[in-house]
Amino acid sequence: MHADMTLAPLLALAAALIAVPTGITARSANLREAWTFLAAGLAFCLTASMIPAVLRGDCPTLTIAEVLPGAALALRVDAMGLLFALTASFLWIVTEAYAIGYMRGLSEHAQTRFYAYFAVSIFAALGVAFSANLLTMYLFYEALSFATYPLVAHHQDEESRRSGRTYLTYIVGASIALALPAMIAVGALTGSLDFAHAGGLAGKLPDAWLWALLVMFLFGFAKAALMPLHSWLPAAMVAPTPVSSLLHAVAVVKVGVFCIYRVVTGVFGVDLLRGMGAGGLITFVAAATMLTASAIALSQDGLKRRLAFSTIGQLAYIVFGAGLLNAAGMTGGLLHIAAHAFGKITLFFCAGAIYVATHEKYVSRMAGIGRRMPVTMLAFFIASLSIIGIPPTAGFLSKWHLLLGCIEGGSWWLAATLLLSSLLNAAYFLPITYRAFFCTDEEAQHAGPAREAPLLCVVPLCLTALISVGLFFAPGVFLDLARMAAGH
Repeated sequence: MHADMTLAPLLALAAALIAVPTGITARSANLREAWTFLAAGLAFCLTASMIPAVLRGDCPTLTIAEVLPGAALALRVDAMGLLFALTASFLWIVTEAYAIGYMRGLSEHAQTRFYAYFAVSIFAALGVAFSANLLTMYLFYEALSFATYPLVAHHQDEESRRSGRTYLTYIVGASIALALPAMIAVGALTGSLDFAHAGGLAGKLPDAWLWALLVMFLFGFAKAALMPLHSWLPAAMVAPTPVSSLLHAVAVVKVGVFCIYRVVTGVFGVDLLRGMGAGGLITFVAAATMLTASAIALSQDGLKRRLAFSTIGQLAYIVFGAGLLNAAGMTGGLLHIAAHAFGKITLFFCAGAIYVATHEKYVSRMAGIGRRMPVTMLAFFIASLSIIGIPPTAGFLSKWHLLLGCIEGGSWWLAATLLLSSLLNAAYFLPITYRAFFCTDEEAQHAGPAREAPLLCVVPLCLTALISVGLFFAPGVFLDLARMAAGH
C-alpha cells in the first residue's frame, strides 16, 4: 500500500480542521466562508480518494500513538467507515452552502464561532468513521459531544442553555456510565480493543455478562437515540436549522448508530451474537423505538419536532438492520445511513427555508405554502418519499434490503413491523405536502406570489432531493461499500 494512501485518513482529518484557525482569523465573512468551503472540499476529496483501495479490499491503516498495550490511537479505513465518511464529508459541503444563506438571511449572531465548531464536529465525525479500535472511536465520540454543545446552545438564551445541558447530560452521561466501563471490560478480557479482533469475547464470560456488556454498549452510545435515551434529540431543536441538519442527518446521530454497528461487527462479532440469540434483543429495542417515535411524530405540530421524532424512528431502522445479523439486513441498515442522511437533511433544509422566508414553524399553519414556495415543498415531498421508502428514492433501496433481511431470517413479525412503521412515516409526512398544495383559497394561510428563500437555501435542498432520487437509479459506491461491510 502506498505511503500517501496510509496517510490519507489523517490528511482528511487535518483538512477538516483547516477551517478553524483560518476562519477565526479571516478579516471578512466571505473569506471565512471560502476557507470553510476549501476545508470541506479537501476533506471530501481526500476521503473519496480512498474508494478504489477500499473496494479492492485494502484497509489504509495508521498508528498515531501507543497509549496503552493493546490500545493505540490508530486510524483504519474499511468499507463501513468509508461509507459513513463519504456521506458526512459530502454533506458538509452542501450544508456549508445552506448555512450561508440561512445564517445571513436571519442575520444570526456569532457566525464565526458557529462555522468553527461546525468544522470541529465534522472532524470528530470523520475520526469516528476512521477509528481502528474502541479507544480511538470513544475519544472522537466524546470530542463530537463537546464540539456540538456550543452549536446546540448557539442562541445563548435560557431555553438554548437548558437544551444544551440536556444534550450533554444524556450523551456524555450515558457514554461515561455505560460505554466506557464496557470498553474497559473488553480490553481487560481480550487484551485488545481493535475491531479486527471481533469475537474475542467468546468463552471469556458467562452469557449473562455478555448480555450485560451488549446492553451497556447499545444504550451507552446514546447518540443513536434508542428509547428511552432519546429526549436529548427533540430538545436540541432550539439550535439553528443548519445545526439541526448536522445533528439529525449527518454527524451526531449517525455516529451513534455507526458505533453500535462497530460493536456488533468488530467487538462481539456476528457469529458470537447469533450464538447468544442477541439479535432478538437488538431488533426488539429498535422495533419498539421505530413504532413509538413514529406514533409520537404524528402528534407534533412543530415541524422541526416532527422531524426530530422521525429521526429517532429512522435511526432505529439502522440499528434494526444490525440486529438482523445477516448480510441483507446489515446491508440495508448501512445503506440507510446514506439514504436517510440525504432525505432527512433535505427535510431540515426545507424547514429552515420555510422559516427564513415566512418565519413559520408549525405544521398546522402551512396550508397553501406550496403555492408560495413550490420548489421547496416539491423537494420536501421527494425527501418524504425517501424517508417513507417509496420508489424511486434511495430510502426504498435501504428498506427493501431490510425487508429481505427479515425474510432471510424468517422473522415475519419483524417484516410486518417494518411495513407498519413505514405506513406511520407516510401518515406524518404526506398530509403536510397535501395541505401545502391542495387546499381551498379559504384554507390557504400563505397567499401571494411565489417567493422562495434565498438562493443559497434553495439550491442545496434541491441538490440533496435530486441525489435522493439519483441514488435509487445509481446507488453505486454506497451500495458496494454497504455490501462489502455486511460481508456479501
